[in-house]
Amino acid sequence: MDPSIETHQLVRRSIALVLAGGRGSRLKQLTDRRAKPAVFFGGKFRIIDFALSNCLNSGIRRVAVVTQYKSHSLMRHLQSGWNFLRAELGEMVEVLPAQQRLSEEHWYRGTADAVFQNIDIIHSRSHRHDYVVILAGDHIYKMDYSLMLRDHVANGGGCTVGCIEVPREEATAFGVMAVDENRRITAFVEKPKDPPPMPGNPEMSLASMGIYIFDADYLYQLLEDDVHNPASTHDFGKDVIPRAVAEGRALAHPFGMSCVSRVPGVVPYWRDVGTIDAFWSANLDLASVTPELDIYDDEWPIWTYQRQLPPAKFVPDRNGNPGQAVNIIVSGGCIVSGSGVRQSVLFSGVRVHSFCDIQEAVILPDVTIGRGARLRKVVIDRACVIPDGMVVG
Repeated sequence: MDPSIETHQLVRRSIALVLAGGRGSRLKQLTDRRAKPAVFFGGKFRIIDFALSNCLNSGIRRVAVVTQYKSHSLMRHLQSGWNFLRAELGEMVEVLPAQQRLSEEHWYRGTADAVFQNIDIIHSRSHRHDYVVILAGDHIYKMDYSLMLRDHVANGGGCTVGCIEVPREEATAFGVMAVDENRRITAFVEKPKDPPPMPGNPEMSLASMGIYIFDADYLYQLLEDDVHNPASTHDFGKDVIPRAVAEGRALAHPFGMSCVSRVPGVVPYWRDVGTIDAFWSANLDLASVTPELDIYDDEWPIWTYQRQLPPAKFVPDRNGNPGQAVNIIVSGGCIVSGSGVRQSVLFSGVRVHSFCDIQEAVILPDVTIGRGARLRKVVIDRACVIPDGMVVG
């Protein structure tokens, strides 16, 4: 890489594509009416806010979000909360819904096809770009993409794949890679039944994070070849990345090289909150004394849309007795009346009436909890009404 090219110049020559069309069926009712990236998280955010905030904080201000499944909630969130960039400077958060642009027979057939079907829009709406950052819109983490981009330009051969160490028994849910001493990827297999171990650490595997950086011309050539391959599933993990590996042009980028943390030496935080249990656990961790994910970092803020609501309020119950709140996150517009709330996350506009006992609960916006309810280890979807005296969990 030309040492005269500074990082700020590299990000200005890049565009990020956030793949946000996932169904997220393992989240059950939480994705009945919204795509997985639009699911609420952390008291006030949506899941997609983390990938978008990483882009903004990394200096990448040209972003396109590719949507498909039940996208209305996601599109409304992006239009309300991510419309502040300056189009006249080439900045954007553009929404690219499935439109059958290339054929009346097919919507997006896979992640690679979703990008290919929008190449003409990407070219027409973006200033010149030499690099394309492909991101999954449904993971929780903080990462400086500019550091990965610099690594790609300095050491890559056309494609760089973000990766993280995971236990082998969990690696069956990921794309898993083998690398040489120079971080060149020598093999890549998607969701293997028997994941290959890391050299020198047989208990761990090196898993793909679903984060890729490509030289733009190389990516577009790969996608052009892929769309004409009748045997392809048109997926990055199953088809495009293995092709780049076979051509010897794929580099592994360990997450530890570019993760964002104010505490040196901690294990990098990255979560796929793709199941109810994982979603519940990741939210409750934020309410702990020392959460693994730092959302209070002023130097790496998580941007989002938020309604203009009054501050949260705690009042005595109808008999004048105060409640108790221990290790909880409470967002704007909440009112808690003389109840015990412990180890829980209350999103915006939640109303808890008197005499309730709530523990380890994740309560999404605008929920009303009736008097005397007892809730344990629950996730309550938006705008639900819990009757008086109900016991759950």
